[in-house]
Amino acid sequence: MDALPQPLDVIAVGAHPDDVEIGCGGTLALLAAQGHRVGIVDLTDGEPTPRSSGPAERLAEATAAARVLGAVHRETLPFPNRRLFDTFEVRVALAKVFRRWRPGVVLGLADGTPLASPDHAQAVAITEAAVFYSRLTKWDDTFAGLPVHTVPQFLTYFLFAGIPTVPHGRWPLVVDITGFLDVKLEAIACYPSQFPPEKAHVFPRVRAMAETAGLMAGCTAGEVLASPRLPCTTEPLRMLLPSGGGTT
Repeated sequence: MDALPQPLDVIAVGAHPDDVEIGCGGTLALLAAQGHRVGIVDLTDGEPTPRSSGPAERLAEATAAARVLGAVHRETLPFPNRRLFDTFEVRVALAKVFRRWRPGVVLGLADGTPLASPDHAQAVAITEAAVFYSRLTKWDDTFAGLPVHTVPQFLTYFLFAGIPTVPHGRWPLVVDITGFLDVKLEAIACYPSQFPPEKAHVFPRVRAMAETAGLMAGCTAGEVLASPRLPCTTEPLRMLLPSGGGTT
């Protein structure tokens, strides 16, 4: 086995290139600006789509978007768009990524998208299973000798047309992306094949959703994440007063 690369602090997983930009691009840009090593995994290349010339164009768009967000690694797994299913093969392939890059946090899709791609719902199950598979011992032959890695934190993000409904058993968290909303929009704009001029309405919608989430949480712009665990801290004031300042 080759030497493992330097670990990533966070890996965001999407079904297609542009999912993570729309769902948690502001969070990724914020983390990268704070000096954290950010990675992105796309389960498919997202093609074919009506206005794209093919996988090469979509890959170039994804590469540009990752650069805007400050991601240090992006990879595309070899599974087919429109035919993505939660299978053992896909679970293992993604778990191998987690074992190789050893992230501290994994961000995955939170739910399906009715009237849009069913790949998103499949990605929910795939990512949850891969987080589990990544930590299982006595399975060296399946994972080509890659060492076991337990992902410390698993959170989910939303592709929504409004304020998301957090699934039962998940706990919401709003990430303050004030100062990074424009970066998020710039990353989405790296996909002209997906968001041509006739789809310009997408950008004010994304801005409005972020501003609405921020309004509800007390910041200028936010992204909603969810966790299967209740938040837990020994420094509640640091969590509640992120600036580190007091009340006077």
